[in-house]
Amino acid sequence: MTLRPQALATSDAALWTGVRGVFTDIDDTLTRDGAIEPGAFDALQALHAAGVPVIAITGRPLGWSEPFARAWPVAAIVPENGAVALIREGEQVATEYAQDAATRERNAARLREAAARVLAEVPGATLARDSAGRVTDIAIDHAEFAHLDDEAIGRVVAIMRAEGMTATVSSIHVNGWFGSHDKLSGARWMLRRLFGRELDAERARWVYVGDSTNDQAMFGFFALSVGVANLREFAAQLTVWPAFITAGERGAGFAEVARRVLAARSGQAQEHVQPV
Repeated sequence: MTLRPQALATSDAALWTGVRGVFTDIDDTLTRDGAIEPGAFDALQALHAAGVPVIAITGRPLGWSEPFARAWPVAAIVPENGAVALIREGEQVATEYAQDAATRERNAARLREAAARVLAEVPGATLARDSAGRVTDIAIDHAEFAHLDDEAIGRVVAIMRAEGMTATVSSIHVNGWFGSHDKLSGARWMLRRLFGRELDAERARWVYVGDSTNDQAMFGFFALSVGVANLREFAAQLTVWPAFITAGERGAGFAEVARRVLAARSGQAQEHVQPV
């Protein structure tokens, strides 16, 4: 039986004590219609001010993500489902890749061929408008500016997998790429790269927040996994639910998570204050 999530507001406060940081999706988790919601941005600032690092992991492309890596108070953004990392280094942003240059070059032609096959074989299929900024994957728009029904989405996924690609469905795109990387490998990479630690050893001390079917591996891995309320739109497609779900949708839901983390952190600090 599939376990449904508990309301975040009713979760045991003790579970959130000792949280070291937050991983989060971007589209429809922090944003609405491609723009970050004010409540989500304020939450990012509050977490940053409290010394809680936030790492965003997204299916969006490198080119789309770079301005946000510079403007948002995040430690890093990992675009293209774990293939690329944009890492804050003071006022600069460094770009690193999970695959070497030779592998990326070999895959580029294969990506073009796979995209051409999808466009030829699935009526109505179009490349995502952010495709010009993509380096390691392709994206087919199913809900951002175009619409594909479930049957067409399934056909896109089937073609990508027949081509030897990994394929996932987000709230807006079908993403396909060559390689074993994914959101979870990206999270492991960033914890090791930024802090020199192994995620598997502290999986209970990091939160993951997401909104769609392509977050299921993350929901299954993290004990403190949270879906924003609009995740319910995908109830029929979900086989793995997060542990908790927020009352608010999108950025408002992320802000709830931030308040939960910060409240536990504040309580922990108060417990360590010695009486005068």
